[in-house]
Amino acid sequence: MAKEQFTVGIIGLGLIGGSAALRLRATGFASRLLGHDSNPQHAARALELGLVDSLATTEEMARASDIVIIAVPVNAAPKVLQQVMAAVSETALVVDFGSTKQRLCALANGLPNRSQYVACHPIAGTEYTGPEAAFSTLYAGKVNIICDREHSSAQALGRALQLTAALGMRPRYMDSRDHDRHIAYVSHLSHVSSFMLGQTVLEVEPDEKNIFDMAGSGFASTVRLAKSSPAMWAPIFTENAANLLAVLDRYIANLHNFKELIAAGDEQALYELMKKINVIRKVLDRETTDETIKTDKPETIKQA
Repeated sequence: MAKEQFTVGIIGLGLIGGSAALRLRATGFASRLLGHDSNPQHAARALELGLVDSLATTEEMARASDIVIIAVPVNAAPKVLQQVMAAVSETALVVDFGSTKQRLCALANGLPNRSQYVACHPIAGTEYTGPEAAFSTLYAGKVNIICDREHSSAQALGRALQLTAALGMRPRYMDSRDHDRHIAYVSHLSHVSSFMLGQTVLEVEPDEKNIFDMAGSGFASTVRLAKSSPAMWAPIFTENAANLLAVLDRYIANLHNFKELIAAGDEQALYELMKKINVIRKVLDRETTDETIKTDKPETIKQA
């Protein structure tokens, strides 16, 4: 039996959308790739790099595509979703790949063709942005969280699972409210921490050469996320403010407690606290299954 192929439209041609395009082309899932980006330079570069076959307006893409992937900053997603859902065909699937879900799902629930929409959050990314940051194995072996599936039709969910498999991910289902709360803890907080570490070091160590010469791998890995796009992360922080503020209060309290132990010179208490925290290793160092596709580094995109 011949493999089913789809016309896929992608709105947002940076790391997230561009990487999806590369993977869907490589696997043969997409017979045709349409693209749109609000940044004309990004759109032109994505076409130049061969991420998509042609460019289209949001409405043109919605009408012509079997699947529309919305990969834009979360503050732009509501308007884009409404535009797409107003023009999409009756059999098409619409997904978004944003990092927050509760408000967007609430908006989608008021649209007449809500059943064609599946809210997705691929747990994948790097600190790099733009079309040139895209690579085909970004999603390999990662989790795709599908939210509020009870509002999507069986046909839409089935196609979303086909898309998930084509990208090399495995699905997990979650309520949108729970998603936003949990993601604040395990993703959004780490980005705040990284940005603030970067700010602190820049303030107390103004000599850039000292930072470059003395920064070890620990600093580099911890502050890596501070290289992330402010255009993407500022809207995420404000969109998920309630959940993020709650966990920030706990984080700040823990920092204060740690500071007090250092000030008191209580080495034993510091040791015991860090030993207790070491349990996180058991969670993060779990071996991947045989089915998980692994990648060591992004592939190089051939420059046009």
